[in-house]
Amino acid sequence: MKHLILGTAGHIDHGKTSLVKALTGVDTDRLKEEKARGITIELGFAHLELPGELRFGIVDVPGHERFVRTMVAGVGGMDLVLLVIAADEGIMPQTREHLEICQLLGVKRGIVVLTKKDLVEPDWLDLVTEEVREYLAESFLADAPIIPVSSRSGDGIDKLKGELTRLAGEIEQKRVDSPFRLPVDRVFTVTGFGTVVTGTLLSGAVTVGDEVEILPSGIACRVRGVQSFGSKVEKGGAGERLAVNLQGVDHADVERGDVVVPKGLYRPTSAVDVRLNYLASAHKELKHRSTIRLHSATYEVAAKIILFDRDALAPGDSAYVQLRLSRPVLLLPGDPFVLRTYSPQATLGGGTVLDPAPPRRRRRSTEALELLAAAESGVDQDRIRLLVESSLLSGISVQDMVNRSGMSGKRIEAALGPLLSTGAVLQVVKEPRIFLGKDAFAQLKQKLSKELSDYLEENPMQEGIGKEELKSRIPRRSDARFFGPVLASMEKEGLALSDRDIVKLPGRKVGVTLDQAGIQLMLEEALKKAWAEPPTLKELCDLLGCTEKQVLDHANLLCREGRVAKIKGDIFYAPDAVSEIREKLVAHLKEKGEVTPPEFRELTGLSRKFMIPLLEYFDQEKLTIRMGDKRVLRKG
Repeated sequence: MKHLILGTAGHIDHGKTSLVKALTGVDTDRLKEEKARGITIELGFAHLELPGELRFGIVDVPGHERFVRTMVAGVGGMDLVLLVIAADEGIMPQTREHLEICQLLGVKRGIVVLTKKDLVEPDWLDLVTEEVREYLAESFLADAPIIPVSSRSGDGIDKLKGELTRLAGEIEQKRVDSPFRLPVDRVFTVTGFGTVVTGTLLSGAVTVGDEVEILPSGIACRVRGVQSFGSKVEKGGAGERLAVNLQGVDHADVERGDVVVPKGLYRPTSAVDVRLNYLASAHKELKHRSTIRLHSATYEVAAKIILFDRDALAPGDSAYVQLRLSRPVLLLPGDPFVLRTYSPQATLGGGTVLDPAPPRRRRRSTEALELLAAAESGVDQDRIRLLVESSLLSGISVQDMVNRSGMSGKRIEAALGPLLSTGAVLQVVKEPRIFLGKDAFAQLKQKLSKELSDYLEENPMQEGIGKEELKSRIPRRSDARFFGPVLASMEKEGLALSDRDIVKLPGRKVGVTLDQAGIQLMLEEALKKAWAEPPTLKELCDLLGCTEKQVLDHANLLCREGRVAKIKGDIFYAPDAVSEIREKLVAHLKEKGEVTPPEFRELTGLSRKFMIPLLEYFDQEKLTIRMGDKRVLRKG
């Protein structure tokens, strides 16, 4: 069965609710206040089945200007609209505004219904029909059928059903192979079942047992039951009006404007890049940083207008714009939206979301405008290339590409192929797959090369820089996982050389000046003179007239050359002194088989300050093995 959504639009008291009742037999005004006042206040719902396995979910919207925000919530997901105009009144203010909203939200097809035909003469009906046709000439309803009806007598209703059947054949049903998304338009509780939400399923299919979450709050819950048009079903598909029973969430924690989606798939956003079409009927320019109300799906949120390439948008103009939202909501690429003012309330314009998770862009940035033009053009390869390039040093994953472009993973992989083969884009992490643009990758190489050179300039006696130290110098906005691929590329180009845990500059030799050689000679002599109990680091600093860093640099260089033995981070010995202590220890162990710390102290005459570091040093050198409080010779 084909499922489509049919919505009403039009001025208050033009007969929208009566028309739905004539079509379906259902009175969609369910509230006491609606009955008492004779006007629709909330969204109403019904369904209509027609021959040819065709089922319409009908959304009846309020026509009063005070309830336009509710009307907008009902338009989202419409496949067809019935623009209802009373024959005895003709085009009225909300007729105009509702038509503009439908057009801005991307409704493509519809039927114009002239209600209350029984209240006017045939000549008047012809005159109104001509007026309506002329008014709609520049709209998406320019060629739509105009059908006069009487909801009271039923005259014209069968003809209207026939046109609905015909038009339904021209409409493609929404895709069920993409993830489901259900904007909530009603929330209530049912005794024994708990929280129930209703809405029009925009895409995908939702199944009993699905693990879902409510966005933007992020509350996780489970689908306990699904109803479609009042009947229990195991699965509801795109284009259907659904009531979904949720387990694990209180009804007070859900509201109109929330969205039910698969758990863990989508992230709300606080900024979106869009194509904004500003209505020609607007009364004044729309200025940069103006605050307006954004309506999309079933929610409303305050937003600030950021104009990229101008200071104001004139009525009738169109531009790329960033909307910064007062709170996070779920928006995806291709989602339509409407902008309205606060006071006086009026519709300003609308458009389509191009990037739902953009960075804060610089105004008048040609790169930003190029990216948005590519997103709007639909050329996959350009869109993906620019998305990767705009991620700069942060890189971007395939999942983020899906979220920001609205393209399927399969389309993204197809677009990535040529980009990877030409080197315009590089994959820098295998899982999850993360990509950098070639310029960003080159910038990272340049950054690490400079860090390596700067470090060795500041530390002339060091062979190189520790890998972990160099890795820590990856820019904070980047990812430490990029270090391996960048270092490999540096080595390939002869910019660096890895030697175990050290990164060196190829061809660089460590050399010392005459002064430095003198300092090193003094250091060696000091260690030889002290022999078994060498001076502390502070004492060496005072003796040599150097800083701690300079002493350590000289000592470490002498260690690499075998002229000094490093026992601990700041304890150095003359190599001959270590050899002498080693010989005493080996002789003792061969005779006694083991040694305790007190026995080692008695053997060497050392204080605990040097005794324990030396014992640990011989363990690290694989001469001895510690067994409890004792050491024994390592076999072999």
